[in-house]
Amino acid sequence: MVIVDSSIWIDFLNGVTNPETQWLDFHLDRERVGLTTLILAEVLQGMRDDREAAAVQTELLKFEIIELHDAALAVAAAGNYRHLRQRGQTVRKTVDLFVATYCIRDDHSLLHNNRDFDPFEQHLGLQVIHP
Repeated sequence: MVIVDSSIWIDFLNGVTNPETQWLDFHLDRERVGLTTLILAEVLQGMRDDREAAAVQTELLKFEIIELHDAALAVAAAGNYRHLRQRGQTVRKTVDLFVATYCIRDDHSLLHNNRDFDPFEQHLGLQVIHP
C-alpha cells in the first residue's frame, strides 16, 4: 500500500500541481492508497469551516484508514527517534515519526513532499515514492 502524507493531500485538495500530486491523481484508481488517522486529522484541521471539513472527510474516508494506536508502534517510534538523534537528525513532529515508523514496520511506501521524512529514508529504510 502507498500511504499518502498530509503534505500531498493538502496540495491535492488545493489544486496544486507538482510531481507528487500528479502521481496521486494518476494512481488513485491503480494503487492501494491509504492514510493514517493522524494524517486524516492533520488534513481536516486545516479546513476553513465545518462544511468544507465534512466534504473532505467524506472523500478521504473512501480510502483505507489506518489507526496508529498500538504500544508496539509507540515503542518502535521512540527507538527510531533515538536512532536518528544519535545520527544528528532531530525529528520535529511526532506525527511524522509515527507515520514513518508505521510505513517502515509494515512495509508500506510513503508519498510525501516533506523533507522531515528524508532521514527515515536515508537511515531507516523508509520506502518513498519518487515521481
